[in-house]
Amino acid sequence: MTDPLSIALDRSARTSLAEQIRSAVATAIENGVLAPGARLPSWIDLATQLGVARGTVRAAYEKLLDAQLVVASTANGTRVAERPPDASTRTESPASRPFMMMYRELAAGNMIFKMGVPAHECFPAKLFSRIRARSIRAEAGLTASHPDRQGEPGLRREIAAHLALARGLKCSPSQVFITAGFAAGLGLTLLALGLEGRKAWMEDPGFPLTRRALEIGRLSLVPVPVDDEGIDVDYGIAQAPDAALALLTPGQQAPLGTTLSLSRRLKLLEWTESSGAFIIEDDYLSELQLKNRAAPALASLDRAGRVIHMGSFSKTLTPNLRLGFIVVPPELIARFADCATCLAPAPGTAVQLAMTEFMREGHYMRHLRRTKRVYSARGAALLDAFARRGRPIEIGGLAALLPLPIDVDDIRIAREALKFGLAPVPLSPWRMLPSTTTSGLLLGIATTPTEHLDAACDRMIEIIERLS
Repeated sequence: MTDPLSIALDRSARTSLAEQIRSAVATAIENGVLAPGARLPSWIDLATQLGVARGTVRAAYEKLLDAQLVVASTANGTRVAERPPDASTRTESPASRPFMMMYRELAAGNMIFKMGVPAHECFPAKLFSRIRARSIRAEAGLTASHPDRQGEPGLRREIAAHLALARGLKCSPSQVFITAGFAAGLGLTLLALGLEGRKAWMEDPGFPLTRRALEIGRLSLVPVPVDDEGIDVDYGIAQAPDAALALLTPGQQAPLGTTLSLSRRLKLLEWTESSGAFIIEDDYLSELQLKNRAAPALASLDRAGRVIHMGSFSKTLTPNLRLGFIVVPPELIARFADCATCLAPAPGTAVQLAMTEFMREGHYMRHLRRTKRVYSARGAALLDAFARRGRPIEIGGLAALLPLPIDVDDIRIAREALKFGLAPVPLSPWRMLPSTTTSGLLLGIATTPTEHLDAACDRMIEIIERLS
């Protein structure tokens, strides 16, 4: 055996000696200790070296041969098989690297000021667990068959009823598609619309991972600035009247929180009807409007079938469910259904059945009312805390913007804050257009419990002053 490899056998272990030998050699190969082409000793020599029966080593080698980790021949003996390079050693493309870094930060554990996730303590875990257990038993008792390609009919009915009540969007269950969260819904939509190579409006500032998704979908992005009335429709028409798509957050703009005004909504719909463009309405916060009653969905005004409404339960319940939905215009149902059937099926039946019961029994609406009260209190406390420290912030949606001078590196400050369990999000990566006013930090409201607020604010300001 080559020097880098050593095998320590535990004769008191319940694992057989042959399996211990096989596992040790396999691990050495997987970890690169034994490189492709490296020669292993004969099973007779290794048996002598380890003090075991020849048949024991032979059995281990045979398992390695079956797993195609080694090759054997009379002339060359037993050698490590050639393998493709480890994917982890390949470098990420320059375009994807900052987005993957952002995703890793979003996926990190719960921290104060973290955006994009609801308050863990607000989730009705015991109630939902009981409902989920019943749904798993119900799923196990179903006759084996392929599920509905649009998702469980019961859940689609509940979502359609909820949208009519809460978002003013009247649609039939046949227009609703259940998806594995927003990302899966966006992928299905881009696939069904087939707009590769065309222009797409994107809010500026706008969610960087959504921007990356459009780039992966091979659309040419046109950044359109956002002001107090939402996306600047006149600017978009002037820059790219021939755009085939506009992706926006009209209910509460992400991240600034402005609501798209009625006049701009009407102008936007007029443009789509005349140009044949589509709108993807990302209703990412649903009715979690902390200041006023949530505005009706943009799709509720659509009479020409140009708006695809998208939502999820990630911000209202938990992203762990990986559960979302799309509402498509009637004339697009067949096209979306074909894509869902072949390439983007709905998530598992059990989670859909659980969500159906959760909504049907009124738990979802009660949860939203409770959550809004908690978030409103946290938002007010956050405003007060920074105001008392001479650092006014602006609440937008479920995030607060802490402005910084334009020459301050908000990315550096956010990375430093992570060391102290704080997770503010830098504003600059959300922009495509150059900003001449401010940079800033986005502070999640849902993940900022009041009992830790003063210490978190003091630490945040200390980091800003130190690095400014």
